[in-house]
Amino acid sequence: MERARNVKRALRRWVGVPRLGTVKAAVVLVSGGVDSSTLLHDLRRRLGARARLLALSFAYGQRHARELHCARAQARAVGVESHRVVDLTEFGYLVAEGSALVRGPVPVPDLRRLRPRDLSQPPTYVPNRNMVLLSVAAAYAEAQGVRVVFYGAQAQDRYGYWDCTRDFLRRMNAVLALNRRTPVRVCAPYVGWSKGVVVRQGLTLGVDFANTWTCYRGLRVPCGRCPSCVERAAAFEEAGIRDPLAHGQARR
Repeated sequence: MERARNVKRALRRWVGVPRLGTVKAAVVLVSGGVDSSTLLHDLRRRLGARARLLALSFAYGQRHARELHCARAQARAVGVESHRVVDLTEFGYLVAEGSALVRGPVPVPDLRRLRPRDLSQPPTYVPNRNMVLLSVAAAYAEAQGVRVVFYGAQAQDRYGYWDCTRDFLRRMNAVLALNRRTPVRVCAPYVGWSKGVVVRQGLTLGVDFANTWTCYRGLRVPCGRCPSCVERAAAFEEAGIRDPLAHGQARR
């Protein structure tokens, strides 16, 4: 009973977000995964049909580039004013030797093979990725006269990245607040939520989770073993629903 009450409170509460009645336009980072897709639908519901939603996705050499097809589908479903895919391929080349997530020499590990000390920053971490993407998004927002950028950072349940934390969010906003004319604020409403709670929120919003992509490996079907796949499976199990992509997982 207490767990159910906690979930309901989490579904109502957003962290570090301005009064939504004052938000008439927003830039939204949409990767095509569970978190960003749910956030996009959540924003549409909370801000209303008249709000300007400007969606941004990024092609940075990620192995799982098929997520961009899902991002396009989610943007269409919500009816955003525009959806732009920014080509950052060169960035992927620059960090290829330091991340398993982009195409390069570092293989994507199975979650069970990661050592406990690796869970705080696993090989799938992309050096400084979120700061780069949010900087581009903030520049775009400023040029459009938009004061708020949303991204679907969520504190991973089994592993973590420093650029998906409340501390990162606070410091990023401290830098952006130095702008003397049009300071842009970055908001991550799900930063304190578990992925299972995000899935539950998506279900209430009617998100088509069959049109989301999570697997870090660039395969035809989800591998079911990488950190992201394992976390996704646990989230759907917590939410009490079968993952629509689970039937197509590669054999272990």
